[in-house]
Formats: sequence, structure tokens, C-alpha cells
Amino acid sequence: MNPPSEKLYGTVLVKAKAIMDYTLSAEAAPTLMDISRGTSLTKPTALKILTTLCALGFMHRDDRTRRYTLGTQFIPYATKALASFSIRDVALPALEALRQATGETVNLGVLADDQVMLVEKLESPNSIKLKSTIGGRMHLYSSAMGKAILATFPPDQLAAYFHTVTLQPVTPHTLTTPAALQRNLTEIQTMGVAIDNEENELEVFCVGATIYRHHRLFGAFSVSAPKYRVPQERQAELVRQVLNTQHAIAAQI
Repeated sequence: MNPPSEKLYGTVLVKAKAIMDYTLSAEAAPTLMDISRGTSLTKPTALKILTTLCALGFMHRDDRTRRYTLGTQFIPYATKALASFSIRDVALPALEALRQATGETVNLGVLADDQVMLVEKLESPNSIKLKSTIGGRMHLYSSAMGKAILATFPPDQLAAYFHTVTLQPVTPHTLTTPAALQRNLTEIQTMGVAIDNEENELEVFCVGATIYRHHRLFGAFSVSAPKYRVPQERQAELVRQVLNTQHAIAAQI
């Protein structure tokens, strides 16, 4: 368990969170020994905290297997948290930092009916404005945010998307066959980012990535710039900055 960065009141709560975090990430329901080793807590300390968590309904112990799982008490908390959660509020500080670092336009979008809906746009301080608007929608197959989202689809969901959506050209550079797009999605899965090189808007270069955490897709974001401001040597730097921003946002979810 990593020590807190500042002195906190009630360190037992920090230890309890470490236990629940370990249980959440474990592939199988852990035993007391597993939890003790995984959190660096002594068995007596871990047992005392687990006993309290079980009494409160935050953990459950199977008396037959002596293994622990997260309790049902989390369900109403999770329901309330999801209802009030705003990916825009969580992501905005990191997106503003990205806009400041790159000097380019930064977009935030969410998946809506097999399209990307733009929910935030931080304009570049430079003079050229791009045509996207908040509330507007873009194709998944032609935009950086959209392709990043498509790369998270399992095979059956991707097949259903190809079955229902016609890949019509938005520009002469748009990928318009499932085979070509599938090859690009494989590259995106390897790189961790999607690149739209004039596929959604002529003379515009975009780098996009998803906001994906706890097995849930929250949305995607991108950096967009006029292509003349993104020579080959700058593209790798934009990819690095987008990946760093992705990690920063995920850490806040």
C-alpha cells in the first residue's frame, strides 16, 4: 500500500480502502492471507478491518471458502455516483492543461447512437477555428475520438456497427471499407491513440484517445490542429501529450 502524500485523519480508512481496492482488482475472491500480502497489512490488522467492513455491508465473507468479496452495500452508492457523475467536470482540468501545452484545440466527446457527440471544446488561442461545435456529432469511423472508441468495441459489437452503419466518405481520405478500418483499429489498440489525418475534415490533423476506466467507456478526447502546424516531428509529441492526459484523467475516476 502506498503511503498517503499528506497526513490524513483516520488512517484506518486508508487501510480499509487499500483492502477494498485490492479486492476489486483481484481476479478471484481473495483470502485473508491474499489480502494481507497484497496490501502489506498484517493479518491481525487486515482481519479487524475486514470484520468491520463485513458488519457494515461493504465486504462479504463466504464462511465456507473463507474468501472475501465486495458487499452489496456498494450498489446504492455506485448508483448515486453514476447518476451524478460528469466526465466533463472530471476531465476539464487535464484538458485545459493539454490545450495550454499544445496550443491547439482540445475536444471532449461521448458515445451517442453510434456517433461521437461533442460535449466540450477548448479553442486554440491561435487564430484558426475548426468547424466542430458543442452538441454536434461526428462519425465514429472518420474522427479520432470515434476511432478510439471503436477500438474498444468487442468483436460482436464491432460487427453490429459495420452491419448498421454505411462507411461513406467524409473527405477523400476517409476509410470506407470495414477491412481498412479494422486494420486501423488494430493499430490504434497497439498505439493507444487514434489518428485522424484529414479523414473527418480537410487540412485538419487530430490525435484522440478514450477515457476508459473500471471496464467502462466514459468518452474520448482529442487534440485538433491545422495540418500545416503538425509536421512529422511534432506528431510523436502530440501522441505523448495525449497519452499523458489520458493517464491523468483516468487517475481522477
